[in-house]
Amino acid sequence: MSAGGGNQMISVVPDELKFQFELEKQSFCDLKVVNNTEHHVAFKVKTTSPKKYFVRPNTGVIQAWDSCVIRVTLQAQREYPPDMQCKDKFLLQSTTVPPNTDVDDLPQDTFTKESGRALEECKLRVVYMTPGLAQGTSEDEALRSSMSGLDTNSNQAFQRLKDERDAAVRQTQQLQQELVSV
Repeated sequence: MSAGGGNQMISVVPDELKFQFELEKQSFCDLKVVNNTEHHVAFKVKTTSPKKYFVRPNTGVIQAWDSCVIRVTLQAQREYPPDMQCKDKFLLQSTTVPPNTDVDDLPQDTFTKESGRALEECKLRVVYMTPGLAQGTSEDEALRSSMSGLDTNSNQAFQRLKDERDAAVRQTQQLQQELVSV
């Protein structure tokens, strides 16, 4: 079932993983997974490139009408992909489980079709974005602009402290010269 269909157990926002791609730097994307049912829903995240990504949590149980955030981290890469295109995909599988099921107690076959359970699948594609190329406004950009505001404030605070230190050093030198000349 795709991310756009109706009557799903879970909904996932956003419907694609966008990563700021910079060489030798990690980048992350948060997915919000919402349980749209009165049942407990177990989920598992799978990817076509498991060595490239770090997913936490990659398995979990969401209580009725609740949600959780999954952080997907793109490990630092040593080279650019051809044309900055990414063919990696993620699959988020979900199925209802009995109440009070702990993630550690999930049966091995919870996410296999042979288990006989109703298994819902949501495919998510990966998009790489290069820093500096604004493509619409996103939460990341809003966060970055608020962070750059912090940088300006911290730079101003740093400059003020530096000026105060320099003034104190000058005052100390002046007092020392006055002592010498007395």
